[in-house]
Amino acid sequence: MLNDEEEQEHVEKALAALTGFINESTLLDLASRFSETYRQLAKSSVEHFLVTPVTALPSGREKGRFLSIDVGGTNLRVGFIELLGETDDGSRDAQKPIPKIKRSHDRNWPIEDHLKMDQAADLFAWIGDCIAEVIQEALDEVPAGSTDSPFGEELLLGITFSFPMAQTCLSEATLLPMGKGFGITSDLNLGEMLLAGYARHIVEPNTNGENGHASPTSPNPSTKKRRLSRLPRIRIAAITNDTVATFASLAYAVKAAPNSRVAMGLIVGTGTNATVPMKIEDLHPSKRKALADPDNVETVVINTEWTIRGTDKPLIDLSIKTKWDLALDQASDAPGFQPFEYMTAGRYLGEIVRLVFVDIVSKDLGDAQVPPSLTTRNALPTRFLSEVVARADEETLAAQLNQKYAAISSPTDFWTPARVKLLRDVAFAVQQRSSALIAAACVGLLHCVRDIRIERDDTRTATNGPGTGNGNGNGNGNGVHKDEAEANEEEGVEELVIAYAGGTISQYPEWLQTCQRWIDALVTKGSPANRAKKVVLQEALDGGIIGAGVLAGMTDDIA
Repeated sequence: MLNDEEEQEHVEKALAALTGFINESTLLDLASRFSETYRQLAKSSVEHFLVTPVTALPSGREKGRFLSIDVGGTNLRVGFIELLGETDDGSRDAQKPIPKIKRSHDRNWPIEDHLKMDQAADLFAWIGDCIAEVIQEALDEVPAGSTDSPFGEELLLGITFSFPMAQTCLSEATLLPMGKGFGITSDLNLGEMLLAGYARHIVEPNTNGENGHASPTSPNPSTKKRRLSRLPRIRIAAITNDTVATFASLAYAVKAAPNSRVAMGLIVGTGTNATVPMKIEDLHPSKRKALADPDNVETVVINTEWTIRGTDKPLIDLSIKTKWDLALDQASDAPGFQPFEYMTAGRYLGEIVRLVFVDIVSKDLGDAQVPPSLTTRNALPTRFLSEVVARADEETLAAQLNQKYAAISSPTDFWTPARVKLLRDVAFAVQQRSSALIAAACVGLLHCVRDIRIERDDTRTATNGPGTGNGNGNGNGNGVHKDEAEANEEEGVEELVIAYAGGTISQYPEWLQTCQRWIDALVTKGSPANRAKKVVLQEALDGGIIGAGVLAGMTDDIA
């Protein structure tokens, strides 16, 4: 058992292990090493930096009305997206993208557990029923007596699917085993399954001139009354994942803003991932085969998969991983598979806090006196950290902890003010670390694709990435010269937008602000050439459903 001085020293040592690297110098080193790792993986790995069918970016002039769906791990969303294109004067406010997009008839359904475990046909039939409901609601607004459908004979559909899939063109995808509690394991043609699920809601003329159903499948009782002869056919125009949809949704909204463009898409929720446009020559040669017309493609939007094994090399080299990270990794469902995600994403932050807290307290009390409810894996959810630990006053937090993690047969109160404070301090340290690591990864990725510069000093030249200077720190090496940077600055600062989505970055107190602060610091410190750059995190609200509509509107621009 430790005395007070020893206990305080142990606490300080643990917190330092989590946050001791969080300073400008080390984070800039980390960002540069991330950049080099990403550059190498893009060239050599077939698991990382995967090409998508998105080979063009929104022009900002796309127009039209599209049906959009977003299939996530817990919810299905369906709605109409209307793209309005440019304003009359050609201007656009990067901070106010909504006026360029009209949304209507948004509906949201939870995906029940039985649907996740049913046969694939049943799941997609339910999705088809939901699509039909939304279309019918829109048709109910048509004035009485009108015989024409406002959608014509065919309605274009954009789909965001937050699950693994293989694609060689934008309108088709092969669904791989889904995970996230879904029992579907066989490869499926996603488009065909969705069309089949909706098909019974289309009414076609029979050969005798009467209306008959396109499919003999009996409808669900809840949707039978909604089937009318004017429901249009649907044609799948675009299928994408959630990170690319997030990128596309905001790329459309800010495309025409002066000196502003979306450079990257970022998800930090249950997991984390990023997407970024890259030159095809920077990728592994085999990835050309996934493109429909590679000879006519210069740039392609990349699904980085920046959490998969190998992306944590900089963290290992700089000894940033802790013993608690290693323990969490080894006890995870897929040890070693997504090491960067295990240190940063919402699914794992609570478990890191639990491991650190129990380790510290056990040194003082011994394992037998730690509340049993705190000794089991994943007993401390990240949501509890976000909604209670980070927000509640001391009295409320202590009451919640005593209720949720009560000690058994203890003569004294386990949750003393000192331990309540300790839990809060550990949670804050883990949150700060997550934000700083994602900031370094974002800056590293933007350097990898030459959007910003990181110039390293002589002690770090061994891992210079593409486009860096000569290492003397004054911008007069092989990168942009100082006078060039000043010229760019006179022309106006270019705003590089990182379109973000996800519960962790959006809802965890101080996460977003901390990440933006470190991005600002690293871009500024990285090179004098960056004086003409500003990297801004901007939320792509409902990016999954909006992005699907945007990509559906780009059908003619994407090979």
